[in-house]
Amino acid sequence: MLTHVIAISSNTNNNNKKILFLKPVFRLNLAMTSQTTLSRLFKPLSLAKTTLNNRIIIAPMCQYSATDGNASAWHQTHLGSLAISGAGLLFLEATAVNPDGRITPYCLGLYSDENERALSQVISAVRSFSTMPLGIQLAHAGRKASSNAPWAGGTLIPVDQGGWQTMAPSVLAHNDNELPPKEMTLTDIQTVIDDFVRSALRAVRMGFDVIELHMAHGYLLHQFLSPLANHRQDNYGGSTDNRLRMPLEVFNAVKDTVGDTVTLGVRLSATDWVRGGWDIEQSKNLCRELEARGCDFIDVSSGGVSPQQSIKSTPGYQVHLASEIKQTVNIPVMAVGLITEPAQAEQILADGHADAIALARAMLFDPRWPWRAANELGETINAPQQYWRCLPYQHSSIFADTKTEMR
Repeated sequence: MLTHVIAISSNTNNNNKKILFLKPVFRLNLAMTSQTTLSRLFKPLSLAKTTLNNRIIIAPMCQYSATDGNASAWHQTHLGSLAISGAGLLFLEATAVNPDGRITPYCLGLYSDENERALSQVISAVRSFSTMPLGIQLAHAGRKASSNAPWAGGTLIPVDQGGWQTMAPSVLAHNDNELPPKEMTLTDIQTVIDDFVRSALRAVRMGFDVIELHMAHGYLLHQFLSPLANHRQDNYGGSTDNRLRMPLEVFNAVKDTVGDTVTLGVRLSATDWVRGGWDIEQSKNLCRELEARGCDFIDVSSGGVSPQQSIKSTPGYQVHLASEIKQTVNIPVMAVGLITEPAQAEQILADGHADAIALARAMLFDPRWPWRAANELGETINAPQQYWRCLPYQHSSIFADTKTEMR
């Protein structure tokens, strides 16, 4: 059993007034773990042909640090740090399949030879010191493209100020005060499908272990799924089956091209959190269709398609969505969203709500989170030999198969 209590800590501001902070604390039933039983979080997991040493997944996190889609020194530093964290799988950020599919002008892309060369240099460097499986998330932002970076407000950039004309299933702006996107023609749809295929082929050529297709967070494929963003009158709009058509055509085209050479999964927003929008029942239908087509895993997130979404962001607020998807399909399911504590992650797996735990902000804040999890759950973890001597004096030994000697 997992108990969830609130710890109160205090601090003072510049006026010497005491401020109280509430934070969740998760306590694991200690009867679940022992030194002779591998915790669920540290149990290996097979994603098709890719075997993970544990079930800690580093989720895709946009860095807005690319130039013309090209990876930079920042990406090498960022990914290099996460690649020695001991997690089971590291995903790169949402990576655009064409220039207009970038969320911002500074987003990573994999649509040109130059993009491929720049990213290959980063991946080669990471591979030289880490054996952690690597995944890439392929995406198109649709009407949420041509945005400023978050630290510049995240607003739509007009064409005359360096932005570009966005496109989407329908002529519906994301925000009422924005210029609407162009409605995609059938030719536009086929072009985007082809772009996903070409980017997937580049990813396979670069040696990525996993490809994740981004059907979440209000980006293009999610826009086709959601009746809030898709008002089309042709075979790509209207009924649920019609709204599934474009995302499934992307999946089919990529799967038919890459076959079983790479693990292929999908990130899904399981609900729009808006009445009358995309919801969990439609998500279950999509997941059944994806599994039938050879999808290897589902990464369950939510929201992003409408500013009218109503979300209560409590610890593990999306886990119930992953749990419902897990009861629907037989392929691995990842849970993500305000999962911050090792005991919390362990309990989610113990209760059968998911097969793996994806962490985003928690990993940025604490890139050694897997070390902490190993320590708290009584497990060991692989670490670079350069760090084998780093544990504080009298700290429990959490590194596997280490040996250090000095004369």
